[in-house]
Amino acid sequence: MDALHEVLTVGDITIKNRIGMSAMTRNRADANRAPNHLMKRYYLQRALGGAGLIVTEATLISPHGSPYDRCPGIWTTEQVAGWRRITNVVHLAGSKIYCQLNITVVGRLSHCDSGAGPVYGPSPIPARGGRGCFHFLPGRLEFETPTEIPDPSVIVGNFKGAAINAKLAGFDGVELHAASGFLVHQFLDSSSNVRTDKWGGSPENRARFGLEVLKALVEVFGSNVSLKVSPAGGFNDMGMHLQETIETYSYFLSEADKIKLSYITLYRYIPHLDPLVEGKRRGTPHDVVATYGKLIRHAKRFVVGGVTPAEAEELVRTAEVDGVFFGMLWLAHPDLAKRIRHGKRIDNVVAMPHLYGDVDGDPRVGYTDYSAVTY
Repeated sequence: MDALHEVLTVGDITIKNRIGMSAMTRNRADANRAPNHLMKRYYLQRALGGAGLIVTEATLISPHGSPYDRCPGIWTTEQVAGWRRITNVVHLAGSKIYCQLNITVVGRLSHCDSGAGPVYGPSPIPARGGRGCFHFLPGRLEFETPTEIPDPSVIVGNFKGAAINAKLAGFDGVELHAASGFLVHQFLDSSSNVRTDKWGGSPENRARFGLEVLKALVEVFGSNVSLKVSPAGGFNDMGMHLQETIETYSYFLSEADKIKLSYITLYRYIPHLDPLVEGKRRGTPHDVVATYGKLIRHAKRFVVGGVTPAEAEELVRTAEVDGVFFGMLWLAHPDLAKRIRHGKRIDNVVAMPHLYGDVDGDPRVGYTDYSAVTY
């Protein structure tokens, strides 16, 4: 698979191959949401395993809590120091690492019982479907009706502050999480954003929040800023009609590309991850690479979402994308890139019961205990 192992310039850095490790929630930070030595081992294993570019798990920018248990943050000196230890070892192992910035506390996926305080969102529209299938709070809780965010520009400033901390922590860049139903996605989607001010209504207005955040991040990291989107929706009760989806994301991605980002990741539609909401599939199935890839002219194009190594090789070889992110395959195979390069079997099984950790169990299980191949 020669195409996957060619070097690639991303922003102003060069990565050694086209095989990236996608952001994935793992919930192994300490009680203060600071990255710890176990997390350092996890990221080091995958850097040694050949990852060209690692994107961290979604990292919280707010000190006000989160429905995720032990999800890491990046607003305290302790957290920055923890991430600094991780970026140091990743770099020593020959990989590059971006911090994925996210905020759940301000957004309709939050919950007042998490200690986050009141729940806010673009509009007072709750997400449907409940939250029991993910590692949020115990029990099968329903989402609350959020209060409309009075001034979204305040949150833009929070993102910029997190980017400053990410630079102090030694990250090569930052990725804006605009997918999977979190806050930026909520602003983009007309099913969750019915505002009548400049932050809602038309595709141009719904895209404003995400674009303003990207511009703020670029002020800190220059060209080393990236974006992840999931236009096909579904996850966390997101999705619009197909034509509106194409109009909204065509505008958003075209404008984002003008900002001269390092790369844009397109999250493909995955049928088995599209939930049933009120008896119907929630997503908007369409080929996101074919639909939006041609609109990305300056940034590098990455794809994620159920891609096999063989398919990844073909996508890169035919120049449909510049690189591929793998998610679940990296969880169970800390040496995934090396296995692909040497034609080794990719047959470890993901320990799903331990995917999001267990505060009462051994946090190493399903995290740092997967076997690697001897080369």
